[in-house]
This record gives sequence, structure tokens and C-alpha cells, in this order.
Amino acid sequence: MVLWIVRILFAPNHFKLPLHTRLYYCIFGGYMVDQAAMYDFKHNDKKQYLSEFDWYRSRRINDPYSEMLNNKVVFTQIIERYCKTPEIYCVKKDKRLAGMNGHVINDYDDLVSLLHETGAFVVKPVRAGKGKGVYVVKYNGHGIICNDEPHTESELTQRLRRDAEWLICAYAHQAAYLNKIYANSANTLRMIVLRSAETKEFELCFAVQRIGADWTGSVDNGSRGGLVANVDIETGEMSYARTLHNLTVYRTHPDTNAQIEGAFIPDWDNIKAGVMEISRAFPYLDIIAWDILPTDDGFTVIEANTSSGVNIIQLWGPQRYGRLGDFYREHGIIK
Repeated sequence: MVLWIVRILFAPNHFKLPLHTRLYYCIFGGYMVDQAAMYDFKHNDKKQYLSEFDWYRSRRINDPYSEMLNNKVVFTQIIERYCKTPEIYCVKKDKRLAGMNGHVINDYDDLVSLLHETGAFVVKPVRAGKGKGVYVVKYNGHGIICNDEPHTESELTQRLRRDAEWLICAYAHQAAYLNKIYANSANTLRMIVLRSAETKEFELCFAVQRIGADWTGSVDNGSRGGLVANVDIETGEMSYARTLHNLTVYRTHPDTNAQIEGAFIPDWDNIKAGVMEISRAFPYLDIIAWDILPTDDGFTVIEANTSSGVNIIQLWGPQRYGRLGDFYREHGIIK
């Protein structure tokens, strides 16, 4: 009931649909009001689509191992055995700072010194997703920039003191093709692997390229209005992009005019092979939603998730009777 009220009934209404539309799709199907617009329920049958409620229930599929993926510190300490991932410098628990990987962090002045030393780092919550509470901090030799806004050292430390729980990790440098499209955010690939009921092996079933824009700040998340382009699994070719906040089709980037539709992800076959290899290190999981940042020498794993929001998948067509819906049925999430 709490989920239904907080996450679905009172979900943001970016498309300004009327109250009766919100109530109808929430009560009869468990859809957020934005999904009625994104999936064009005026012309498409809602029964063909997975709902927000379906997605939420899917978060239990990997239990009892879901927490390993949900906790970014725990996950990083595991995944760094298998592939490149941004080094964690420090974590905060309540009021205590704990340096990691040889970094001595006793107080907030040490974090300022760390920033001067590294030039940039990323602060993110240990558990929250969808880009909430993430900020990129850079030192340009003259001052501190936090999520594209100037900060004094005092303002930065006040911000870090305010939040009860976070980690600070290394800033990862993305591939040249991503900087060409949009350089002000780390633009990650969401790559979703599902374990086949027949072969018992992981299969790469969905991939989307997420891209930030001036209105999303330093993050690329679709839930924050970032651009999402579907990626052809076989070729690595990107489709046109959309966002979860309007119905505009973006064939080029709205801020840089860089081509999106028809562009190919460099080294796609090696990225796919690498993701499948590290997926096989987790035989006790059935779904992994990887966030991968392509780099000029391969890729780095930013994080992994125990499920993936259905919106960025169903922008390209309904899934209740598609691969994702079949997977949900195999695990008793839907009938």
C-alpha cells in the first residue's frame, strides 16, 4: 500500500495529465501517470505493457543476494576482482569518515586535499539509485566546481556533512565518442543480462545508451530527464533518443548537435564479451542491470543493479509478452 501511494499514485506528472487519468491508470494496472503518456495508452493497449508495480516486484528476483548489488560499497569491493571500476576513496557512515584503499581520511579537510590531489571525484549515496544525491566535484586549479556550480571549500564540506551516508570514488574518464556527443556527464550504457530458463546461462537481452543534457546536470539518468537511445544488440548501432519527460524524438543531441541516431558504439563486440564474462562470475544471480562506462581502452563498471526500470526498455515497445515479461513469469512476478 505504501508503494502504491508514494511511488505510483503520487509519482511526478511531467506530461501534465489530468487527475482522473492518474487515478485510472494507477488503480487499474499500477501504472504511473507518466507511463500513460510515454506508452501512448490512447492508441496502445495497456495490457501489453509491464507496469511500475510489476517492476517493483521484480526487485526480489535475486534475493537473498539483492543487497550485494544495492549496496555500492559492498558491490565495488567484490567487482574490482574481475574488472575495472572506480576506486573508492572514502565512505561516510553516520558522522564517521573511513578512508579506503590506503587513503587516510580523518576529517573533511583531508577530503579537500584529496580533491586537490586527484582533480575530481564523485560523491554518491551508498544505496539510492536514479541519480539521486550524486554530484561530481572538480578542482580546476582555481576553485571547486560541484555539479557545474562554483563552491568554496567551506560550502563543499558543509554539503558533505549534511548527508548521513555516502561514498566518494574516482572520476572515470569516458570514451571520446561520448565526449563528442555530450561531455558534461558520464554517459553510461545500461546493459541488462537475464539468465535463460532453458540454458541456465546469462544472455544480453537489452542495451540502451544514456546521455546527459544541459537540463540533467552531471548525471545521465533517464529518471532525471536524460536522453535514452536503444542499442542494437548485434551491431551496437544507436537509435534516435527519447526522454522520460516528454515525447520529443532526438536524432541529434539538443545541446551539441552531435549525431545520435545511426551512430555506432566503438568496440561494441569487446564490450559485450567483457560484460558477459564478468556476469558469469555471479552464478547465483538471475538478472543484472549493468551500468557500463565505455572508455578509450575498454570500459569500466560504474555499478550494477538488481533490476532495471521498465520505462527505458518499453520506450521501444511493450514487454509484457516480450523477453522481459517472459522472464518475469518464470520467476512468478506476473502471470
